[in-house]
Amino acid sequence: MLTFLALASVVLLGIVPEQSQAIMIYTGWERHALVGGDIRLSCSFFSWRWTSEEVTFSWTYRPDGARDSISIFHYTGGEAYVDNKGPFRDRLEFVGNPGRRDGSILIKNLDYNDNGTFTCDAKNPPDIVGRPSSVRLLVFEKVPIQAGVITGAIIGVVLGLLVLIVVIYYLMRFLVARRVFSLSVSKHGKKKKEGSQQRQIKV
Repeated sequence: MLTFLALASVVLLGIVPEQSQAIMIYTGWERHALVGGDIRLSCSFFSWRWTSEEVTFSWTYRPDGARDSISIFHYTGGEAYVDNKGPFRDRLEFVGNPGRRDGSILIKNLDYNDNGTFTCDAKNPPDIVGRPSSVRLLVFEKVPIQAGVITGAIIGVVLGLLVLIVVIYYLMRFLVARRVFSLSVSKHGKKKKEGSQQRQIKV
């Protein structure tokens, strides 16, 4: 009887509970940084709902070789809470914009010990079901040779293609201009020859 009355109240008052939908969370896959530098770790999400005032972001960190993760940051109720006792105390800053679904953090003065996996989780009530996304951080003393070679190769290929496109463009213009000039000379010579023949006939 009580169940029936509750359902009837919901129907009469037009109160329909919101259904939760899946939320998709995105981070990078792997980031490289230098010792002593800073790194921004991005985290965003997709949800069919408007951004809720109750949106939350949570970051955890698992050092390389460790099994367990530790909580290093949490955003809820419009406030950012940074772990002030862990490995990133005084080095972690919230640089995201929750209103734009951005939960990014900035880690300063990086060290080799910061190598590890960072995981971001986000909730946009009533959408709270989603798989956290992880990004691995690798800290180097200098830019890895492999990364530098790959970057240089990509830049070289792009520049090579641009040069090739420019060369082909001017070559086509030259060939078209040459063709037009040849046709013009040929047409002019033909008219001159016909005029000479006509004069000879009159004589």
